[in-house]
Amino acid sequence: MAAARTAGLDIADHTAEFKTFDDTAAYISALDLVITVCTSVAHLSGALGQRTWVLLDVNPHWVWLLDRTDSPWYPSATLYRQQQFAQWEPVFDELTRDLAALAGERP
Repeated sequence: MAAARTAGLDIADHTAEFKTFDDTAAYISALDLVITVCTSVAHLSGALGQRTWVLLDVNPHWVWLLDRTDSPWYPSATLYRQQQFAQWEPVFDELTRDLAALAGERP
């Protein structure tokens, strides 16, 4: 987070205020979009029906299946997959493009 702040991104971190998983769920529900890796937050956000973008490495957890950008368990999730080990740049390029398109939809 320090690197992001150094780069000029204003980040508010409220996670220290979370006492329970219900607090996490309430916070997620107030967001427009959750961008995460495969963590409990990805599953909670997807289960809540929140728009969720999940970044997956080349060897993802089995629940994310293979060769697809959606999830049968979480219809609101979009999967961004690493195609080669340690090659995150194409994943972030795709994510950046989609985020710019989403931002362009906002009034």
